[in-house]
Amino acid sequence: MLRTRSPIRPLGRGDRDEALALCARDLPANVFVAARILEGALEQRYGTLLGLRRDGVLEAMCWVSANVVPVHTDPESSAAFADRIRRQRSRCASILGPVDQVAPLWSSLEPTWSPVRAVRANQPLMATRAPPSVHGIRLDGRVRPARPNEVDLVLPASTHMFTAEIGYAPYAGSSRSYRAAIAGLVDNGHTYVVVEDRRVIFKADIGSVALGCAQVQGVWLAPELRGQGLAVPMMAAVVEQIMIDDVEVVTLYVNDFNAPARATYARVGMSDIGTFCTVLL
Repeated sequence: MLRTRSPIRPLGRGDRDEALALCARDLPANVFVAARILEGALEQRYGTLLGLRRDGVLEAMCWVSANVVPVHTDPESSAAFADRIRRQRSRCASILGPVDQVAPLWSSLEPTWSPVRAVRANQPLMATRAPPSVHGIRLDGRVRPARPNEVDLVLPASTHMFTAEIGYAPYAGSSRSYRAAIAGLVDNGHTYVVVEDRRVIFKADIGSVALGCAQVQGVWLAPELRGQGLAVPMMAAVVEQIMIDDVEVVTLYVNDFNAPARATYARVGMSDIGTFCTVLL
């Protein structure tokens, strides 16, 4: 039986510019993959960026590591990526991205990757291009980048946020690997905090930044302080500080059922620009 050669192959350093250009077509939706490219993923191979070409033109991609993230896929390319992913990896932690791309990809992977922890099929993708101060939003002056010697203060807040959001703890046994990931964000100036009495009471991270776009993740306020009007000025201060560093767009995605968070982000000037979907495996 003759085999048809797959149009999909791993991308390398020679594909860097073309891959970034594909991400740039919808940067708020694709900033996660663009950031991994700029961090050197095509050279270091800590993940795999698969590409699909039609008539020599790069038309779709899929990042495959702990997370599976499609870029400009359609139902046909989703099926091809799914076949390749099944052969090279037994399972990942999550699939995430625009719902119209994740849904067909998951449909192809579901028969072999079920059961799942959750499918969050309606996560508004929100963004702003204006610093909150332009809208007259008050900024909390206590918000600042976390310092390298504060990693152990950030760790409990990050652990609480992750567990509440995902439904299980980010580590079992030793926290060494998870702490190292937090330290990496802090060392890069990508974690913003409010610290009181040697305790982090608010935090937010820049999960990805590329080509003038930054994606915020891990927003957390201590439970006993919620509902007191603190979140808006704190979040506004985060967005304001991020936009000082040549960032034109700040984006994030949020669960549709998290009404307080959605209201906070809207108050700092963010609006819905799309819909994400996350499959938690």
